[in-house]
Amino acid sequence: MSHSLKEIDPIAVKICGLTSLNDIRLAASIGARYAGFVFFEKSPRALTFELGRKLALEAPTELAKVALVVDAEFSYLDELISKVPIDMIQLHGSESPKLVHEIKMRYGLPVMKAVGISSERDLDKVKSFCEVCDQILFDAKPANIDALPGGNGVQFDWSILANKSWSKPWMLAGGLNAGNVQTAVKITNAKQLDLSSSVELSPGIKDAAKMKNFMQALDNFNFGN
Repeated sequence: MSHSLKEIDPIAVKICGLTSLNDIRLAASIGARYAGFVFFEKSPRALTFELGRKLALEAPTELAKVALVVDAEFSYLDELISKVPIDMIQLHGSESPKLVHEIKMRYGLPVMKAVGISSERDLDKVKSFCEVCDQILFDAKPANIDALPGGNGVQFDWSILANKSWSKPWMLAGGLNAGNVQTAVKITNAKQLDLSSSVELSPGIKDAAKMKNFMQALDNFNFGN
């Protein structure tokens, strides 16, 4: 049976850790919905405000530009928002629900809150975040305090999310690739996916073949082939 695009609500994809205009344009051309820009100096994918501004201004308009920050001070966020035209703030640190709400009110932008997952207990905090943010991102909890909070290419036990639902849209992250994306979606019923290290040649440098292979695997899943 043939399918039309209108019959299926496609799964939204976010390519994170983008550092070049070529990679951003590639992300748009293969159907990504979000472009993730990292503003966290400890990350090998970190952007300066100057480069972030240039990439955001030149990015295809169909991409939602997401700025990832980690426990950032308001002074840093003030400068980021004033210099880089973004569409969403992604909070990937230990921000409290109260702080998430304050950031949303201060900047008037949609906020996505990342929640690290290693066990069922980590879901206890999700409800309180749903009350103050626009989206949730589930990622693997860092293995130790020295690890980066995200972009480590590590997956968690997806069955933790099986048959769960929340009041806000959510995104699945952590070690997704062309070989496991169909399994991940079947288990979690995720409608949004986040990629970074699994589609790279090196940190911040994306691999066109891996990106295209991922989207092809997702298309095959969408259309039941």
